[in-house]
Amino acid sequence: MEGSIKQLVVIGGGAAGFFCAVNAARLHPHLKVILLEKSSKVLSKVKVSGGGRCNVTHHCDSISEMVKKYPRGGNFVKKAFHHFFTKDTIEWFRERGVELKTEADNRMFPVTDSSQTIIDCLIAELNRYEVELWMNTDIKEIIVEEGDKMETGASTKMGDDIKSEAKTRFQLKAADGKVFEADAVCVACGGFPKTSMFNWLQQLGHSIEEPVPSLFTFNMPGNPIADLMGVSVPDAQVRITGSKLVSSGPLLITHWGMSGPAILKLSAWGARELAEKNYKFSAMVNWLPAFNENSLRDELQSLRFELAAQKIGHRNPFQLPQRLWDYLLRQSDINADLRWADLPSKEQNKLIKNLCAQEHAVNGKTTFKEEFVTAGGIRLSEVDASTMQSKLVPGLYFAGEILDVDGITGGFNFQNAWTSGFIAAQLK
Repeated sequence: MEGSIKQLVVIGGGAAGFFCAVNAARLHPHLKVILLEKSSKVLSKVKVSGGGRCNVTHHCDSISEMVKKYPRGGNFVKKAFHHFFTKDTIEWFRERGVELKTEADNRMFPVTDSSQTIIDCLIAELNRYEVELWMNTDIKEIIVEEGDKMETGASTKMGDDIKSEAKTRFQLKAADGKVFEADAVCVACGGFPKTSMFNWLQQLGHSIEEPVPSLFTFNMPGNPIADLMGVSVPDAQVRITGSKLVSSGPLLITHWGMSGPAILKLSAWGARELAEKNYKFSAMVNWLPAFNENSLRDELQSLRFELAAQKIGHRNPFQLPQRLWDYLLRQSDINADLRWADLPSKEQNKLIKNLCAQEHAVNGKTTFKEEFVTAGGIRLSEVDASTMQSKLVPGLYFAGEILDVDGITGGFNFQNAWTSGFIAAQLK
């Protein structure tokens, strides 16, 4: 297949599309590469990721450990990672003068702490290898041409063995009437929020796993905890009542509810289940995940003797943020001026419950650009993980979030973008 390709068109100017385009142009010097972006900006997610620092990847040397961070597509990326993994990402950027650093939670960022460093590197590669970039170009239809026969929505159903003599060519029709010719196409345009937006790919014979949001925060309208906006705890456990969904990690209280890694991870693993609940459910928070209700009761018995004469509000024995501690005392009907020795058992039980199993009604979600990820996309059984080539249409490749692959927060979605983009660039 590779030898018959003279022109590659990559759809999507994000991380996966850029990585595919620049690597294809570098690896195949006689290939003309055209990169199409439907908006007026490229690499917009790269720009805002990690608060503008760009969480490039995750420091992990083990493929088997890495794949555990993907709620959907774990087996698929496991195969792909054998071709291009985190160490390859780190080395690829290092070779181009971009050093990455590892933070305490193993997220990796450029040492400059600026996403612009990554953007500048990718654009420099684009220019170096003379990739043609078209902005404001929204592809609406792909027509597959085979030999003398042209069909719209052709599906060849050739399975895994793609014949090298197949002379598949493509016509790509943009919304503004432009038509692009290609010998190979890589679709790397990110996820879509609605199944109907995949129609142009379904016409090629591909199946779509229904898209639902992933990596979102929890809305808690009317909840008094919103008064603690800005308070964060380094470790909390959050459980969705009536399900097996549970997650731990830093938790941030916002003016609309809860956010932070513990919530975002939970939303990723529960993306489909929470969508089915229409984002109306109960979240149970353990502010002290080192304890359960029984062990905390024992701990409080000891504390009441140790701190007997001290006021409960003035002495927070669990190192929780003071505003959160004051809130939990109010929720437990405990006067902050009460001495530990005088704490009635009824109020103590309320405090134990609020510390270890405080329920919060969730009604809705909030999704931000930098956190926006879609679960769903092209069905993975129809794509070869070792080449990113369609098993249905020779010469058609996929990369990034358009596939039914998504990771939790921490650099995992970018790693999937780099990996799938690099593999597709081989044009095998």
